[in-house]
Amino acid sequence: MPDIHLTPAVADAFPDTLIALVTATGLRGREPWPDTTAALDALEQQLADGVWQPADESDPRIEAWHTAYRSFGTNPRRIRPSVDALGRRFAKKGALPRINPAVDSYNCVSVRHGLPAGAFDLDHVTGDIAIRHADGTEEFTPLGEPDTTETPKPGEIVYADTTGVLTRHWNHRDAHRTRVTEDSTHVTFVLETLQAARDGHLLKTAADELRNLLTPHAEQTAVHYLGPAHPGATV
Repeated sequence: MPDIHLTPAVADAFPDTLIALVTATGLRGREPWPDTTAALDALEQQLADGVWQPADESDPRIEAWHTAYRSFGTNPRRIRPSVDALGRRFAKKGALPRINPAVDSYNCVSVRHGLPAGAFDLDHVTGDIAIRHADGTEEFTPLGEPDTTETPKPGEIVYADTTGVLTRHWNHRDAHRTRVTEDSTHVTFVLETLQAARDGHLLKTAADELRNLLTPHAEQTAVHYLGPAHPGATV
């Protein structure tokens, strides 16, 4: 079981960071997930009815990520935080993508609460995972592009294991190697805020909501929180 940890340099640079790790073992991705389907349908109906809108870049939750991206040299209007990109797509198309039940679950929770989310198939992770600054020597293969290799810029914040980078620009895009499919059985889902004092309660609500969607389709689920005071957890 890998350890996921927030490095001191990242914790010092973003001292109000709080990250929820929602881990599911014995996940069953090939059966129907009616609660996830219902949650997606309800959110899409709220958007259609005009009673709810995804958070955009004027929202403090998104604005904080734009500021963070700029701090490590990424233009957030060209390379957007995942929740920003997903919300913009949702507002334009009126529907969220349907990938597989596990991915659909975290996408729904992410856009509902305005918090970035991602996931790693732990059976394809090597060693431990660090949330750290890239040194410029790492390799990254983007989700859906197995023949593409990128090199993160030095100083860019990444999730990385002992083989390579799992997520570029903190939470912009996940790696192909650790993508979550219908056959993934041991998965850690990640939800993040840079403003724990303001949005920590929202993060915990989102983590509980995601766990409730996963629990009927897993042998076991657990939630851990990472922050400067508690920088590591074993998943």
